[in-house]
Amino acid sequence: MTPPEVNAYFHTYNVEIVFPAGILQPPFFNPKADDAINYGAIGAVIGHEFTHGFDDNGSQFDARGNLRMWWTPEDRKKFEERAACIINQFSGFKAVDGTPIKGALVAGEAIADLGGLNVSYAAYMKSLEGKSRPVDIDGFTHEQRFFLGFAQVWASLYTPEAERLQALSDEHPITRYRANGTLANMPAFAAAFGCRQGDPMMRQTSDLCQIW
Repeated sequence: MTPPEVNAYFHTYNVEIVFPAGILQPPFFNPKADDAINYGAIGAVIGHEFTHGFDDNGSQFDARGNLRMWWTPEDRKKFEERAACIINQFSGFKAVDGTPIKGALVAGEAIADLGGLNVSYAAYMKSLEGKSRPVDIDGFTHEQRFFLGFAQVWASLYTPEAERLQALSDEHPITRYRANGTLANMPAFAAAFGCRQGDPMMRQTSDLCQIW
C-alpha cells in the first residue's frame, strides 16, 4: 500500500498488520474526538485486522505464517459451528435489487468485523477502569458514541449496479450490513440504545452470533 491509501490489512504469510497514514484521519481516527468515538472507529479497525489472524482463513496459518493446522479438531469444529452462524445471517441480506449476499464469501470479513468490535469495546471499557464516567456529548452516552463511531466509518453511497456487483463478487459485505449486521450481534449495543425484543436491531438471544 502507498502511505496516503485509506485501507488496512493483515498479511497471513508475514503475520503483520499494516495501517497506512491515510486511514489515520476522520472518520477512522480523529485526534479531536473523544475516546469513545476513536475506540469505536479506528479501534474496531485495529481489532478487525488482528481478528483476521483467527478467521476462516487466517486460522489455518501458524504463528510463523506457515500453512499448518495448529488447532485441536474439537476447537476447529466449534469454530466452524460459530462461523456458520455468521454465514447464515449474511446470506439473508440482499442488495437493493434483491441480489443475495454470499454468506460464505463474506464470512472472513464479517467475522473480523464482529471480533474487532468486541475486542475494541472490551479495550474501551478496560480504559475506563478507575475513572469517572464520561459525560454525555451531544445527548449521547459514551457507550452510544462508541457504536456511533463504528457506524460512521461505514457510511457509503452505492449505485444499484455497484451494490449488486459487490454482493456477487466481493469478500467484503455491503457496508450497511457491516454496520447493522455486526451491531445486531452485540448485546452491549442493544443495552446502550435500549433495544427491545421485536426491534429491528434486536436479535433473539438464540440467534446472536459470537465467534470470540
